[in-house]
Amino acid sequence: MKILIQNGRVIDPASGFDKTADVAIAAGRIVAVGQAPADFTPNRVIDAKGCIVAPGLVDLAARLREPGQEHAGMLESEMAAAVAGGVTSLVCPPDTEPVLDEPGLVEMLRYRAEKLHQARVLPLGALTVGLKGDVLTEMGQLTAAGCVGFSQAEVPIASTQVLQRALQYASTFGYAVWLRPQELHLGKGVAASGPLATRMGLSGVSVAAETIALHTIFELVRSTQARVHLCRISSAAGVALVRQAKAEGLPVTADVSINSLHLTDADMGYFDSRARLTPVLRQQRDRDALRAGLADGTLDALVSDHTPVDADAKALPFAEAEPGATGMELLWSLALKWGQDAGLSLTQVISRITADPARVLGKSLGTLQGSVGQLAVGGVADVCLLSDQGHWPVTSAALRSQGKSTPFSGYELPGRVVVTLVGGHVAFDAH
Repeated sequence: MKILIQNGRVIDPASGFDKTADVAIAAGRIVAVGQAPADFTPNRVIDAKGCIVAPGLVDLAARLREPGQEHAGMLESEMAAAVAGGVTSLVCPPDTEPVLDEPGLVEMLRYRAEKLHQARVLPLGALTVGLKGDVLTEMGQLTAAGCVGFSQAEVPIASTQVLQRALQYASTFGYAVWLRPQELHLGKGVAASGPLATRMGLSGVSVAAETIALHTIFELVRSTQARVHLCRISSAAGVALVRQAKAEGLPVTADVSINSLHLTDADMGYFDSRARLTPVLRQQRDRDALRAGLADGTLDALVSDHTPVDADAKALPFAEAEPGATGMELLWSLALKWGQDAGLSLTQVISRITADPARVLGKSLGTLQGSVGQLAVGGVADVCLLSDQGHWPVTSAALRSQGKSTPFSGYELPGRVVVTLVGGHVAFDAH
């Protein structure tokens, strides 16, 4: 199948390309960016006039709910949500049921996803067996099965010794470890510590839960030189510590969720369970620091933190409701909104959801390295057409995800995804 995308503004942050140009695709790969070869005869021409032609979005945090939690989301529905959001590559945490701690489970998930011919699924393997924090998994076998890194998801390791051994092992073989910094005993609340949580009678999660964990991780990284990606930084103090660690030259990267980037604890309203999230929403000063950290590169990527939750699990008192929100379909619009608010260029905005997360993945991408997150001639044709004009209302009917809960319900968000191609195949078309 030969496809020619014409008349669009092609923005490829990885190469710095930004001009009105054509993109020619054949056999699932990009054959030209700029002007199609003279002998190129397309089977389909896509007119991208008025649109941005960008690399497919790369989301570093998206739960698909399979295996084991199909009541909250089926692989089919969440993959449809991914391509509707322009996401062509996504990283899924290992906290499925059963946990992704065996090669067979990883291979089954990848096989199921590949059969759908939609977004690329890049699984994280469990760092410890069953995420119990005791015994390390067989990282070599899980890597061979397709894991791009290893994570504890939302389950902190109680033993610093086990975490040290995990980082030593990962460093020896060049594996990446993905950790959400959260001290085990301080991180058990349901809202950010502060006056609002106190007035509402909700158990609080202090900033110290994040910073203590970060200090521990950085000390271990200094001694092991393991490559660590910090998932969903949530506080101003956390941003400052990441900035210091990078200035020191530690091999760490970090991301922030669309929820923490735009919302604060005040958005909990009157115990609105749609704002029951992990990590918890913090105060405005934290949100402002997260926005600044993403803008200056301290935080490398913006993630959707897509966690579909079924309606019954949200129809409970705030503290009992299941945390999580759908997000992949909102990633472009909320990235664009952040960029508009911060006065950033489209290249800067698109970079945080394409080239920069792809750089975080780096060698973990294997044969896809140099293709994902960029429009590279000879690379896989993961492309999306984006509009930065107009607004659309966030409603349940507008979401393809099986989970309809989002704290952005009722918002009017800018921009939309027009067409998504994965490997040269049109996986989504809004026309």
